[in-house]
Amino acid sequence: MGDHLIRGRALLLLAAVPLVLGGCAAGSGEDAEAGDDAQVGSVDSETAPEETEPEGGEPPDGASGEDDAADTVPALDVEVVAEGLALPWDVQLLPDGTALVTERGGRLLALEDGQVREVAIDIPDLFVGSESGLMGMALSPEGDTAYLCHATQSGGQPQDVRVTRWTLDDGAAGASADGVVVAGMPITSGRHGGCRLLLEDDTLYVGTGDAADETNPQSLDSLGGKVLAVTPAGEPLADAPFVDGDPRILTYGHRNVQGLAAQPGSGTIWSVEHGSSVDDEVNVLEPGANYGWAPGPGYDESVPMTDTGRFPEAVEAVWSSGERTHATSGAAFLEGEQWGAWDGALAVAELKDSGVGVLRVDGEQVVGEDRMAELEGDYGRLRSLTLDEDGALWVTTSNGEGDVVLRVTPAPDAR
Repeated sequence: MGDHLIRGRALLLLAAVPLVLGGCAAGSGEDAEAGDDAQVGSVDSETAPEETEPEGGEPPDGASGEDDAADTVPALDVEVVAEGLALPWDVQLLPDGTALVTERGGRLLALEDGQVREVAIDIPDLFVGSESGLMGMALSPEGDTAYLCHATQSGGQPQDVRVTRWTLDDGAAGASADGVVVAGMPITSGRHGGCRLLLEDDTLYVGTGDAADETNPQSLDSLGGKVLAVTPAGEPLADAPFVDGDPRILTYGHRNVQGLAAQPGSGTIWSVEHGSSVDDEVNVLEPGANYGWAPGPGYDESVPMTDTGRFPEAVEAVWSSGERTHATSGAAFLEGEQWGAWDGALAVAELKDSGVGVLRVDGEQVVGEDRMAELEGDYGRLRSLTLDEDGALWVTTSNGEGDVVLRVTPAPDAR
């Protein structure tokens, strides 16, 4: 995998987490009505927020403006590009600028010239329930192939979660099935189904959930609670195996991987993990590493997300929310000088806190934390983040009905 994954890394846990007023009841993470799991017993303790740079585009007194633009947190413009959707799970951009959106219920939509149209697609035996259905998506650089992650059923019962490949027609009018890439990711009720996809330099990364089964995260024969790395055809990578088990497993010991992002410059893969009542996590992925999630008998969620007591070799998170969980979901690295101080930062969507956190990074360390004030609470639960070729951030909401897709850009006067 060459430069894509850097094995050396440093630890910085941020203890102070800003308090945000979300649109959900205290203690709830993902709720059944919206198709998500409940973070039972989660503690919404208030902690002192970290000091951050002032928001807005005006340079401080005596600053040159242009010279200090890189130190300025940008004001943001938020555009609603689609509305009236039902649990849009992912959004990705085709080379011509058309946005494709998956809905948990099974629809694939195209957003083009201000219009929303349905892409003709037939997913047989789709299972929709709890957090599972049609979920993550990745597109080939040429824009002619889509990879979709979805749950299946057999005899009316959940069967597995799988990644399938689809050939898009000209103009993305429809898509035809072109084989199964990965099958056999576990499913129970549909809870903790994953499933985030990232296609980076001919490697397809698949973030999976543990299916709320206590045995899956540490089992190297199960694809649950893992990050997988395969070729676009679904084969193990040339330098696999990374673990003494299924050669498609890149990392293990995860709870429910909801975000994957490649860091600009290094290609290092970062994951965002929707946590238990203990914390949410952001991790830097090291091939073969254990990230330490192992719920006790009966799926006890009070144990540490990274249990170094039981697993001394477990890799600590580079960011942890602490007990005041945010229900973290999708992620994307911001890129471009228009983002000012956030150029190169990791944006993380939040379901419970109904916002976007921005983690400033230095190499593989998190060195600061901000928030996108313009998105705080106004749009409800936020699910997916994707950066387009122009550096704009696309966002999907996850409220159950009346959902929208947003396009977020730094305001011109903040550049």
